[in-house]
Amino acid sequence: MRKYIGEIGLTIVAIIWGSGFVASAIALEHYTPYQILAIRFLIGVLLLSLVFFKKFKMIKKSTIMKGSIIGIFLYVAFALQTVGLQYTTPSKNAFLTAVNVVIVPFIAFFIYKRKMDKFELFGAILAVTGVGVISLKFTSEVNFGDLLTLLCAVGFAFHIFYTAQFVKDEDPILLTVIQMATAAILGFIVVVFKGETSFSTNVEGVSNVLYLGVFSTTIAFLLQTVAQKYTTETNAAIILSTEALWGMVFSIILLSEVITLRMGIGAILVLCAIIISETKLHFFKKKTLEEALE
Repeated sequence: MRKYIGEIGLTIVAIIWGSGFVASAIALEHYTPYQILAIRFLIGVLLLSLVFFKKFKMIKKSTIMKGSIIGIFLYVAFALQTVGLQYTTPSKNAFLTAVNVVIVPFIAFFIYKRKMDKFELFGAILAVTGVGVISLKFTSEVNFGDLLTLLCAVGFAFHIFYTAQFVKDEDPILLTVIQMATAAILGFIVVVFKGETSFSTNVEGVSNVLYLGVFSTTIAFLLQTVAQKYTTETNAAIILSTEALWGMVFSIILLSEVITLRMGIGAILVLCAIIISETKLHFFKKKTLEEALE
C-alpha cells in the first residue's frame, strides 16, 4: 500500500507542476515574469519557514552557502522559463523544460568525468530529435521563446546536479528553504532594479500567482519529498517526467491550445528520451528475469 501512496503522491506532483505552466501563462497577462518569480518564491519561503521553523536551529554555514548556490541556479532557470513563456506556448515550454533530465549526465561527464552509458547517450540523441521536431520550423529557424526554454532546461539541469551533490551532506529541507530565500531575494532585487514595483491586484492575476506559490512551489515540493520515501528513484523519474504531458493536457483544456501532429510526435520523443535516460529500461530487464525464473 505504501508503494501506491508514493506513486499517487508523485502523480499529483506531476499534475500540479503541469498545471503550473498554464497558471504562469495566465499570470503573465497581469504581471511581468520577474514579478511572478519574486511573489512565488516569497510565498514558498514564507510557508516552508512556517512549517519547518524548528529546523533553523540546526542550520550551518555550509548549508547557507550551498543553498544559495542552488538558489541562484533555480532563479536563473525559472527566469529563462517564464520569460520564454511569453514567446512560446505552455505545452512547448513544458516539453522543452523536461529535457533538463537528459542534460544532467553531460554535466557529470564534463565536470566529474563520469562515464555516460549507452542509455544516456541514446536518450540525449532522442531528446535533441524531439526538440528539433517541436521547435524547428521548415526554415530551421528557432523560436526565441523555445531557445530561452532550452537554456532554462540547462539551468534546471545544473540545479538538479548540484542539489544531488549537496543533499548528501546537508539537510534537504534546510537546503530548500535557503534556495527559496535566495531566489526570492534575487527576484525582488531584479524587480526593484527594473522598476517593476507596481503590482496588479487583478483577481485572475493574483489567484494564478498564489497558485504558483502555494501549490507549484510549496505543496508540490513537500509532497514530492514525502512521496519519494515510498517508491523507487526509477518510478519517481517516470512519474515526474509526465509533468510535460500534463502541461500539454491543461494547455489544451484551459487555454484551447491546438496541438499539431509534429508537436505530438516531438513530445512523445522527448518523453521516451527521459524515460530511457533515467530508467535505463530496468523495468524491461526485471520483467525478462522474472519470466526466466518462471
